[in-house]
Amino acid sequence: MTLRFTTVGITGAGAMGQGIAQIAVQAGSIVKLFDTQPAAIERARDALHAQWDRMADKGKLDARQAQACKERLYAAGTLQELADCDLVIEAIVERLDVKKSFFAELEAVVRHDAVLVTNTSSLSVTAIAAKLAHPQRFAGYHFFNPVPLMKVVEVIAGLKTDPAVCKSLADYALQIGHTPVMAQDTPGFIVNHAGRAYGTEALRIVSEGIADFATIDRILKDQAGFRLGPFELMDLTALDVSHPVMESIYRQYYDEPRYRPSVITAQRLAAGMVGRKSGEGFYKYVEAKPQLPAEPATPQVGDMPPVWVSTRAARRSELYQLLKNLGAQIETGQSPSMNALTLVAPLGFDITTVAVVERLDPARTIGIDMLIEDEATKRRVLASNPATRTDMRDAAHALFARDGKAVSVIRDSGGFVTQRVIASIVNIASDICQQQICTPADLETAVTLGLGYPMGPLAMGNRWGPTNILEVLFNMQTVYGDPRYRPSPWLRRRGAIGLSLLHEES
Repeated sequence: MTLRFTTVGITGAGAMGQGIAQIAVQAGSIVKLFDTQPAAIERARDALHAQWDRMADKGKLDARQAQACKERLYAAGTLQELADCDLVIEAIVERLDVKKSFFAELEAVVRHDAVLVTNTSSLSVTAIAAKLAHPQRFAGYHFFNPVPLMKVVEVIAGLKTDPAVCKSLADYALQIGHTPVMAQDTPGFIVNHAGRAYGTEALRIVSEGIADFATIDRILKDQAGFRLGPFELMDLTALDVSHPVMESIYRQYYDEPRYRPSVITAQRLAAGMVGRKSGEGFYKYVEAKPQLPAEPATPQVGDMPPVWVSTRAARRSELYQLLKNLGAQIETGQSPSMNALTLVAPLGFDITTVAVVERLDPARTIGIDMLIEDEATKRRVLASNPATRTDMRDAAHALFARDGKAVSVIRDSGGFVTQRVIASIVNIASDICQQQICTPADLETAVTLGLGYPMGPLAMGNRWGPTNILEVLFNMQTVYGDPRYRPSPWLRRRGAIGLSLLHEES
């Protein structure tokens, strides 16, 4: 099949530029790599040559293919050498003024039919193209690091972009082994927009004193199946990258509460504690390995109190069966006895509110998160309230750890940890669909490939029930009084009529 773009110019010889150059060359394109620093081009070329040699050694390329790749990579000494390119991909510093100035200069060099694209992750494609003579040939083409491994690319249309340009870019993405997703020109596009909830909600949980970094990471990995906890992820990406993106998207959406950043990351960035690359972030690193605090030991409890389960508990029948399996003495009366451990399992509400509304003794009341069925998790999460007695908290911890499953006990929180993070993820994804930034299918593809979530955010909503997600959000909004948790109309309507969140409207 004929390559969509035979000769490709790439400006910026950093890690992103190198990654794009590698996959474009391997697909058969001639690539001209340009950087204002000649030494950077030489380093990039040497690194790519070494990479192709390693691939040949491992049998991923044969020797002739490796040599052909080297011969298709050129170092461009001046911008004028990109004059014959069919496509020019910009991967330079993330500053609007610098990008606008660069493209104004580039437009005077290239052919009239050349396609120009920016790899920006957070700036407006329309704004970058504003002063171009031919903005219809300009688009966003957002790859993710490391490019050879991250197999998704966002194709972003500015307000004046010709749809045919986006179609050509999508076709080329397929030719170079990537999956294109089509996005409108909005802050964060798809992936960085959809990813707002995971980190910012975890930061909010910490700021409320509910749990520490390691506990939150463990909960979200063991309960919901995320590969990295939010604080592990922020340490990996580094706060000098992730915090400015948080602020940028928040400000570009005119201080939308759903995207509110945290003073925690601002302080750590100011202190230089940006993550793994600096040796310290949310964790300290020794030889690139995080130094994790030990999990609290399971309390030793002699006499276990009887257990009474709230009539309003989520997954009540499953919870009863779990208690039987654990050998608990279960009370079945209309109300708990004076000695009973009182167990509640709310969606969205905090334990204090439930104890007051249901007229339970808060000193003996403990909550358990039952949004996700117990058999699908590797960890149980309990929550005390400010009045919970230590003996009751310890008894609940010991009881739910009887079969060897990990147990985390956190302070009172509307929505525990998993409920509030998942509900926020689903809600933001729903609003992306509400704004028609992309299709539900492209959203799922972009997030699973770009963020590595265990499933797409809409699939999460379907998996644990749109009505349950809505209940979490409505109740959290009641607890906190914060418009951050107001449900998207897109989610609310589908939850009300029982429609799949993956349903494509005609």
